[in-house]
Amino acid sequence: MLASLTGAGLSLVLFFVSIVISGVLLIYSDDIRPVTHTFAVRIMGNLGTKAVGDSVITVRNVIRGILGIAFIQAVLAGLGFMVAGVPGAGLWAFIAFFLCIIQIGPLPVILPVLIFVFVKDSTLTFALLTAWCIPILLIDNVLKPIMLGRKSPSPMLVVFMGAIGGFIYFGIIGLFVGSVVLSLGYNLFLIWLRANNENEGEIPLES
Repeated sequence: MLASLTGAGLSLVLFFVSIVISGVLLIYSDDIRPVTHTFAVRIMGNLGTKAVGDSVITVRNVIRGILGIAFIQAVLAGLGFMVAGVPGAGLWAFIAFFLCIIQIGPLPVILPVLIFVFVKDSTLTFALLTAWCIPILLIDNVLKPIMLGRKSPSPMLVVFMGAIGGFIYFGIIGLFVGSVVLSLGYNLFLIWLRANNENEGEIPLES
């Protein structure tokens, strides 16, 4: 348990450090952009520019599709808890935010809160809070595919699998590292397949 808590704490520290580094890079983004493109072109040739563009789109989609939706769900749940008079509404909302990031969803938080309200409060409050929480539980099923697949160079499933696998292996930072690595790897694999087909006279993949 101590090892798990230490790992979680280290992940949070790395997350906040990455925010600071990202802020510094954002301030000097106009100066850094040409260097990034030049470096990518030196490494990957003509594919470098496309790789940089794909990375930018993938990171933005992960922010919107995973962190953004998790934040929306947590805020909406927290507001509902506050209006219903649930003790520690902010803490429950933060736990829901973390659970949404790791793709468990807010149900493990919302369910005990609803039971608490049902036992301690009026039936009307319970019914209203339940009606408020149901869309919160379902909203990610609608918004996540839209956000992760928006202008994405890779299928939504590839980005999602990369983000979750990266999170499991690297923590919060892995949300972005895993999705970018898997997305770029997927596109490079397709480019390699097309190059082989061209060299072999466009032999169908079914053959």
